[in-house]
Parts: sequence; structure tokens; C-alpha cells
Amino acid sequence: MLRGVPDPALVAERDEPFTVLAFGAHPDDLDFGAAGTLAAWAAGGADVHYAVMTDGDAGGFDPAHRGEIVAMRRDEQRAAASRVGVREVHFLGYRDGFLEPSHEVQRDVVRLIRLVRPDVVLAMHPERNWKSLQMSHPDHLACGEAVTRGIYPAAENPYAFPELEEAGLASYRVPWLWLYGAPEERVNHAVDITAQVEAKLEAIRVHLSQHPDIAATERYVRARLEATAASAGMAPGASAEAFHVVAVNAPETIAGF
Repeated sequence: MLRGVPDPALVAERDEPFTVLAFGAHPDDLDFGAAGTLAAWAAGGADVHYAVMTDGDAGGFDPAHRGEIVAMRRDEQRAAASRVGVREVHFLGYRDGFLEPSHEVQRDVVRLIRLVRPDVVLAMHPERNWKSLQMSHPDHLACGEAVTRGIYPAAENPYAFPELEEAGLASYRVPWLWLYGAPEERVNHAVDITAQVEAKLEAIRVHLSQHPDIAATERYVRARLEATAASAGMAPGASAEAFHVVAVNAPETIAGF
């Protein structure tokens, strides 16, 4: 475990508000990747925001849903987020399958970071996982890269995207970046979510447009959570989510280093 990492179980003990901004490429990414940890933070009193970067318009399996898939997936994401205590879901509205870490996307990331001013930002990992190519959808990689670039240096540089500063969104130094969906060799932190597994699964079940065999999906998710906990040395039967945690602005951080 990493020294100083914000423990979801200790959020309620803080004197000041604790705020989380969690980015996913598509509706349902956050629920699969980090909903247990986010549920634990929310239960402790944290102010949790979801930011969904694409509309998920290329998702789904039923041709009859084509005309309404964007609205359907937004509704599913809002409902899933409510299951784990998320305060607000922000939709950036990019096209599914076309997300890039462009300056336009980075500006949207910086805008949200400066608006929400989170203690922790979560995002998908920007490195490809060759053991599970499905976890490395190009949009997932773009999500992680855009958020990482947005956090440093743009979010904390008042002269980056000056139009945001002029609109009253002052520069902000993000303390922590938590990346989910990381290649195994990058994982450096696991969160015990045994008490939050049912909330996580309830959130995943809401995304019916994406997972017609929900029983198989549940079995897969439970097995992965238990395997993650075992790899982290947790008690038999425990469930965990894994992260690559980066201290962006720790107390000893010097600007530019």
C-alpha cells in the first residue's frame, strides 16, 4: 500500500470536504472500473462526480435502439451513478470511438477540474494492456491521456486556456490521480470493496443496453474482484479494485518537478 493514499474508509474523519472527479470514456466504464471505491467514498460523505467523455453512441446490441441509444445510455449512467451515491454526472458528448487527447478534450477536462476542484481525480489508464486488449479500447487510452495531460500542467497553469481563467475558473493543483484499468505491472494500490460489491453490481446491472447476459457479466466481475483481492494479500473471500495511484501534488512537490 502507498503511504498517504486517501483511504475511502477515513473520508468521514476529515474536517474539510473531500471531493472526487471520476472520468470514464463511455457510460458504464466507471461502474466496471471503480464504482466500489467511489461508493465507499460517497458513503463516507465525499462529494463524488462522474464525467463521461463520449455518448456511447456506438454501443449496444439491438438495431432497434440506434435512434435512441445516446439518451438510453445517459439515462442508464445517471441511474447507475445514483446507486453508488454520485452527486452529479457530467457528459462531455464526444463521439464513441473517436475520442482523442486533443486540446479541445483537454480544455474540457481542465474546465471540469477547475470547476469541481477535486482532492482525487480518477481516469482510465493511458497505457495499453497487452494481456487484455479489450481493456485498452482506444477511447479508454485517450481518456487516460487527456486527463493526465489536463492535470499537468494545464489545470494548474493560469496561462493555459486563459479563457477559463477569464471565465472565473482559477487554476488548481490536483493532489492525487488514480488510474483504473491499469496493466498489472503498474498497479500499486488496491481498495477492499467487499462491503460495496452489491452496490457496484447493482450499478452495472442498470446498463442493460450493453450487457444482455447480465448473469455472466456478474460472474465475471465477481471473479475479477476476488482475484484482485487475493493478489493484494487480502483475506479469502474479499473483493478489491486495483489502481495505479500517482501523487501529483504531494506536500513535498515543487512546481515543475
